Amino acid sequence: MLTRATIERVVAAALAEDAPWGDLTSETLLPAEASARAELVAREPGVFSGGDVFAAAFALTDPAIEVELHVADGARFDVGDVLATVEGPARAVLTAERVALNFAQRMSGIATLTARYVAEVAHTGARIADTRKTTPGLRAFERHAVVCGGGHNHRFSLSDAVMAKDNHLAVLTAAGLSVTQALQGTIARLPHTTHVEVEVDRIDQIEAVLAAGIGTIMLDNFSLEDLRRGVEQVAGRAMVDASGGVTLDTVRAIAETGVDVISVGALTHAARGIDLGLDMHVGMPDAR
Repeated sequence: MLTRATIERVVAAALAEDAPWGDLTSETLLPAEASARAELVAREPGVFSGGDVFAAAFALTDPAIEVELHVADGARFDVGDVLATVEGPARAVLTAERVALNFAQRMSGIATLTARYVAEVAHTGARIADTRKTTPGLRAFERHAVVCGGGHNHRFSLSDAVMAKDNHLAVLTAAGLSVTQALQGTIARLPHTTHVEVEVDRIDQIEAVLAAGIGTIMLDNFSLEDLRRGVEQVAGRAMVDASGGVTLDTVRAIAETGVDVISVGALTHAARGIDLGLDMHVGMPDAR
């Protein structure tokens, strides 16, 4: 969940990075009394995300700046659409401009890419989910953008759920326990509300994992044929999550195998920022 506290903490750090001792250019070139009105304009179509983040960049720079958002997060926009209006002291508006745009472009890019994946699987029951392959420090922002695009969030952090991968299972079974026994022992030590997901990379691993009573099984880098066989074998005893190298070209066929979830790291690690511009109009007070 993208909270106000998270927004302000991350945006404040970005502003401090970009102008650690102030904006030398604006402060030396622009009169202190100059005002500015700017419009956030779409240069290409997409799905909007990051409105509150965009506004926070200006508010934290100067509370005198007013930002009016014209579209909500999750809304689609077209070329030329005005997404927001910014008005206030010119120096402050220009100081915050780059940080505000960086966040809006990045988040809208993720939302737009996610929407493309979601559209590919809309005729199936599969949901598109993100992964932990996010920009360090920006996970809450990027995962909010995934939701804006119609996707779903996987576990937010290592603290949220159990997800056992091959290396975890290797350590667990080193003492001579079977995979089923090792997983059952782990589950017995967990609160009953904790979700458990286990990753497998071969068909012959499925039964031993299911026997432990896990909630989700992840079929990693399975062929389409093996995904279909895996879904049939699981037969509703757990949710089926498909992962591994998922692209826009392959996601439709993966969804059509009957899996419940498709985990797509590319939503956050490969999204291109949407081209948004801040069209600025600077004015001076009447000298009369």
